[in-house]
Amino acid sequence: MPRTRILAGALLLAACARPATAPSPATATYDVVIENGRLVDGTGNPWSYGDVGIRGDRIAVIAPRGGLTGARATRRIDARGHIVSPGFIDIQGHSWDNLLWRDGRAVSKVTQGVTSEILGESTTPAPANALVDSLVLRDDANPLRAALQPSFHGEHGFDAWLSAIERHGNAINAGSYLGASTVRAYAMGQAPGAPSDAQLDTMRMVVRNAMHDGAFGISTALIYPPGGYAGTRELVEMAKAMSPYHGGYITHMRSEDDSIFQAMDEAFRIGVEGHVRVDIYHLKTSNKENWGKAPAVIAKIDSARASGFDLGATMYPYPYSGNNLGECIPDWASENGKLLANLRDAATRARIVREMADPKGHVLCQRQGPTLYMITDFRKPEHAKYEGKLLSEIADDMKLPWPDAIVELITSEGRDLSKINFSMSEDNVRLQIAQPWVVIGTDAGSFDPDSAKNMVHPRAYGSYPRILGRYVREQHLFTLEEAVRKMTGGVASRLGIRDRGLLREGMFADVVVFDDATIIDLATPAKPHQISKGVEWVLVNGEVVLADGKFTSARPGRALRGAGFGMP
Repeated sequence: MPRTRILAGALLLAACARPATAPSPATATYDVVIENGRLVDGTGNPWSYGDVGIRGDRIAVIAPRGGLTGARATRRIDARGHIVSPGFIDIQGHSWDNLLWRDGRAVSKVTQGVTSEILGESTTPAPANALVDSLVLRDDANPLRAALQPSFHGEHGFDAWLSAIERHGNAINAGSYLGASTVRAYAMGQAPGAPSDAQLDTMRMVVRNAMHDGAFGISTALIYPPGGYAGTRELVEMAKAMSPYHGGYITHMRSEDDSIFQAMDEAFRIGVEGHVRVDIYHLKTSNKENWGKAPAVIAKIDSARASGFDLGATMYPYPYSGNNLGECIPDWASENGKLLANLRDAATRARIVREMADPKGHVLCQRQGPTLYMITDFRKPEHAKYEGKLLSEIADDMKLPWPDAIVELITSEGRDLSKINFSMSEDNVRLQIAQPWVVIGTDAGSFDPDSAKNMVHPRAYGSYPRILGRYVREQHLFTLEEAVRKMTGGVASRLGIRDRGLLREGMFADVVVFDDATIIDLATPAKPHQISKGVEWVLVNGEVVLADGKFTSARPGRALRGAGFGMP
């Protein structure tokens, strides 16, 4: 029989096999139809008017405006005058507690439009053993203690952790990098120095298992102990173990100030020798004397990318950072997890205070001075008056030099405290965040203004609305479409997520509807617990979690896993 007749017969059979009454998109049935909106699809392409039909947890159809007017829908959302975009993916979140044992609503994130959060900067609660427990659970009052022990112990504790998050029931999706500090602690606790060959083999095993369990890669914070105890060689070996699983190396570099270029060289080396992509967390040049380095930092990244190196960066849109008060204490004082013991020993405490005050020693906090640090997260009633005060004000009230005040506060609280650092340049933030290789992350946990008691960095409530309101609408720093790409498709690309981050048929239905004419952040350092304006509807996996600005009871969030999930 001629080949053309065989092909024609096959086509006829295929045509006959199709349901004769298959409804067109315009007359089909959907769970949700979002109509009349301006669609910004997450690619950076120009917006267009259109309707979105959602069936189950997926985007079933994207039609021209009015194309779904006749369709049947359980719920219709009129997005007239609003933007419809993919849900925002927070590449640097810290909502462990909210997603594992609190109510799971992630209020400060959802009201920004966040539908997915990626955890795991430097430290993760899994995989765990007794050595990891001592690292993660330094505060005896932390409710995570009961939740973690021994649930996440063992070679596949990382999978157990992600599964526990999914079982808890959350409004948003969550995935995680593997914390390099956790890898190191699993093998050698909080001891300084290079690992033995046997310990290095354990690290490789931990990395391979976590990548198999769905980690998105490895994350470091090399400016803090015990993460800073890691040498370049062991990080390269971790990266090599991760490489076959298509993970990425993301890093809070060893320096963001005086030695920033050397720190960048180290990050690049880890990526090149480990054969993995690299992202730099919260790109910045800290301390006024380093602000002028920002153009050279950008040029160095551009040059590396031009050579073919897969390199990117993340940022939050604020000229102030946040970390722990213990950063002001020399790293050696935290060796083997003995920070509090060292602070309580008179002789060791005297040495610590002496080094903190010496501009030729541990210089960072000494150089910036106590007027640039706002201290937060006090728990003892007698310290409540210090919440949100500058370190200089607290030290004056305590009638102590500021290094002694830091030691006294941490010793009395029995735990580290948080601080906001006013050490960055707004001009640099604007310069760097506009770079095409920068994507957005909050570097924050989730909070509920109805129950939160302590001051937090306003990025927890306002990062995405701040960009859309201030940098796009008011300052025209970049286009709306580019801003959305930096929050959605651009982030998914860095993470290797192929089924989220875009408004596209067949993708998971993580969708945000917001008013681009009014969206704005309201949180400030002095009054951080203020919900942003402008985000009205949020859908996660096709279910409405925010309707007309009000939370529903839906908790459809799922565990997100990296490209290596299930690989041998």
